Amino acid sequence: MAEDRSTAFLIVFAVAILVIIVGVLGLVRRATSPSTPPSPVLTAEAKAYFPEIVVSDERMSAAENFLGGTVAYLDARVTNKGTRVVRRLDLQLEFFDTLNQVVLREMAYPIAPRTPSLKAGETRSFRVSFEHLPADWNQAAPAVTVKFLSF
Repeated sequence: MAEDRSTAFLIVFAVAILVIIVGVLGLVRRATSPSTPPSPVLTAEAKAYFPEIVVSDERMSAAENFLGGTVAYLDARVTNKGTRVVRRLDLQLEFFDTLNQVVLREMAYPIAPRTPSLKAGETRSFRVSFEHLPADWNQAAPAVTVKFLSF
C-alpha cells in the first residue's frame, strides 16, 4: 500500500516537473522570438502604382453576433486600374469623430497571399469586420489609404 502511494507520488511529481520544464521552454522561446513579423519593403515602383488602386462603394453596416453583441462591417470594392497584377494590398482605415480627429486606425488586407491576385482592370469586393468601434466615432465610413502593395 505504501509502495503504491510512493509510486503514484513519483509519477505525479515527474509529470509536474515535466510540465514546468515545458512551460519554461515555451516562455523562453516566446520571449526570444519577434512579436511581429518584419514589415515588407515598399519599393518606389509599388508606391508609384498607388494611384492605380481605387477603393469605392464604402458602406458601413452592423449586425448582431451570436453572443448578442454588435459587429460593424465595412463593405467596399477595390479596383486595379493599372496594367500590373497586384499580389498583396494593405489598406489603412481611419475612423474619425465629430471633430474630425482620428479615433481608430486599423489595417485591412483585401489582397493577401491566401487570396487570388487582383488582375489589371479587375474589381473585387471585400469586407472588414470590427468587434468594437469607439463610442465617439462619427458613424461615417473610414478614410481608406493604400499603405503597401506588391506585384
